[in-house]
Amino acid sequence: MITPWLISLFTVIAVYFLDRWENKHIKSLFDWVPAILLAYVIPALISLILNADFSQGTIHNYSKDFFIPLAIIAVMSSLSLGQLKSIGWKPIVLFVSGSLIIATLPVLLIVGFSETNLITDTLVQEGYWKGIPPIVGSWIGGSTSQLVLKELVECPENIFLSVLVMDTVLVNIWTILMFQCIKKSRYLNTLFKISDIALPETIRTEERKVLSPIWCGCLMLIFVVLCNWLFSLFVVKIVVLSVLGLLLGNVLPSWNFRFALRAGGVLILVVMAILGLKLQIKTLGFDTQFLGFLVVWLLGHFVFMMGLSKALNLNMAWVPIASMANVGGIATAPAVTAAYNKKWMPHAIVLAILSMATGTFWGMLTIFLLEFLVQ
Repeated sequence: MITPWLISLFTVIAVYFLDRWENKHIKSLFDWVPAILLAYVIPALISLILNADFSQGTIHNYSKDFFIPLAIIAVMSSLSLGQLKSIGWKPIVLFVSGSLIIATLPVLLIVGFSETNLITDTLVQEGYWKGIPPIVGSWIGGSTSQLVLKELVECPENIFLSVLVMDTVLVNIWTILMFQCIKKSRYLNTLFKISDIALPETIRTEERKVLSPIWCGCLMLIFVVLCNWLFSLFVVKIVVLSVLGLLLGNVLPSWNFRFALRAGGVLILVVMAILGLKLQIKTLGFDTQFLGFLVVWLLGHFVFMMGLSKALNLNMAWVPIASMANVGGIATAPAVTAAYNKKWMPHAIVLAILSMATGTFWGMLTIFLLEFLVQ
């Protein structure tokens, strides 16, 4: 008998190895269809073929109680606060301000266009406003934050899939645009009369003995079990585990950052594969007005960062780097950075990890503001 556990296991193994297969056709597929989206859709397709409904299975309780919390603590423990000092305060201010705009601009747009059909029909009546926090999580924090915020705002599965598809298209197009933008940064520096174009301080990595993956995994699991025992509210667990993860990564001198980051990536696939069991393909919709809303939102984020970079007299190359650290992630941010200066790639990675660590909290702010407006 095919169970939801078997479907999820098959999906995670298939997507994990496909994503690492050195085949040009497979690589080109994952350039446009990220692993996270494939992991979400495959279980839904299997459920459709089997004509089965796994949306009420106990597997979803395990996901919310264990897999999502483990992903949170793993991602948070992968952030080294010491490495942030090497980047400098100006790029960090630019990055954090970009995150703030992503979290608050959709709320400002809703206020500004409150009487239009986009707001009254699409966002309110059709419930697309619940798709905004997962996008904030995706753009700032990545897949882990996206999943947590989906649960917090209780985004319907059909809207969530529509959001995933639109988000994938936009991020791929945005990555191409940022590649072009960073190549023009020297021209932009001249145009905006930017004088601070010095290289940032080199990020130093020390060779040290680290905890074994088994010990790291056991520590994270113990904290998750304790949180489940002490706290009942999901949002409280997420906040507590985020703080604990940050402490693990920055108090324990032997913490295994590489394992934590990889474990977080695998756990994200697990959570998405389980979440895909709730999706009903037949209910999928696509709203062009909402897509236009996302485009304006993303462009507003970029224009604001350009203006702030000018005000800070900061190298315009940091704008696409900070934007990709926010919107893209740990893979695309250093790739875009390499098109300008490969020596800056470690700085882009650190910013992307900072993005992963803070995305959930920015999304919580968005949820608070949206619920105040919409409900």
